[in-house]
Amino acid sequence: MPYIVETDVSSPNVADVSIVDHSDRCEIGFTAHPHGGTEALWFHFGARWTGGDAPSAKSLSLTLRHTGTLLGGGQPETMRPVVQVEGDDWTRLGAPVVQQEPDGQKLVSWDVVPAPYEIEVAWCFPYGPESVDALISDCNGYWKVDSIGVSQAGRAMRRLSNSYGETDPDRPGVFCTAQQHSGETSGAWVLDGFLRRIAEISDDAPLIWAIPTANIDGVVDGDYGKDPFPHDLNRAWGQPPMRHETLVMQQDIRRWMERCRPSLAIDFHAPGACENSGAYLFLPRKDVDEEQKRVARIWAERLGSWLPDEIRADPFSIVPDYPSRWPGGAIGGYLAGVHGVCGMTIETPYSMVGDHVLTRTDYQNAGASLADGLADHLSGS
Repeated sequence: MPYIVETDVSSPNVADVSIVDHSDRCEIGFTAHPHGGTEALWFHFGARWTGGDAPSAKSLSLTLRHTGTLLGGGQPETMRPVVQVEGDDWTRLGAPVVQQEPDGQKLVSWDVVPAPYEIEVAWCFPYGPESVDALISDCNGYWKVDSIGVSQAGRAMRRLSNSYGETDPDRPGVFCTAQQHSGETSGAWVLDGFLRRIAEISDDAPLIWAIPTANIDGVVDGDYGKDPFPHDLNRAWGQPPMRHETLVMQQDIRRWMERCRPSLAIDFHAPGACENSGAYLFLPRKDVDEEQKRVARIWAERLGSWLPDEIRADPFSIVPDYPSRWPGGAIGGYLAGVHGVCGMTIETPYSMVGDHVLTRTDYQNAGASLADGLADHLSGS
């Protein structure tokens, strides 16, 4: 085989691999592995040239199979995975070629020219513990890092904070989470930009506690993390909680509330694979009381006004109406129902907003804009 596919990468995920060597190109076929869950989307793997001759005389075709089985994969024309070629920085692939097979299935292909010796391929820009380490390092000691408990597999769950706060202070506080669905890395990059800007705001920032890799097992293992067994982390926020990670975060939320004036919680997510209308926010479902709805609408208007126009969806706030496989509630319902704190879920697309192809800088700028708006508002500016 001219190429071999490898999973010695962060967040590894790949399945149904085939490698075909044509005269002018090599083709790697693949799809996303559900890792025991009901939904699949995230993939991340490496490929290395092992042929005798240099690969540069050929092109490399990356062909994604079974897009109809990927969550939200019905419009593969909008898919733009990312690649890292020869160890360089991650970049987006261009528009794919979509072919329909005789049986009706679709194949979605991207060409890399010339074929590289080494390449990594991922659904979106990876985000994991090493990304959190880079954030901490770049912020020059601003963030305190603590283990608040362990995951179901015994991995440490890290929380970043800019202060531990004091008992019953007046300082406004914001609690943030990302990667409850571990493959939703676009949301993680928005939180990354948010935390970097908070570090720049420094002493004028609200009290921030943040858990950037909430589903740490899924992040490390390469799970998509949406509707897995034994329970979706973001549907496990009932009383009692249905995941150990949720129990850990609930305890941390209670500690945070004792040390600030709780103002808001933001949970950073990503939508279906092909959604490209822009970043949007979920309002509470219809069974939430009217006062909670009113507060949520006010926060939604503020958050939408702070996001850059080029990334914000119109409408920005919607009421979720999709069915859930799990009876337990999400973090927003827990915060509002148990603690009276408004919790907002922001969904940021993986690839595009309209015709605009999203970069990590776009995600980070969106997070920075949210941090600026939130800090100004909570300081009374």
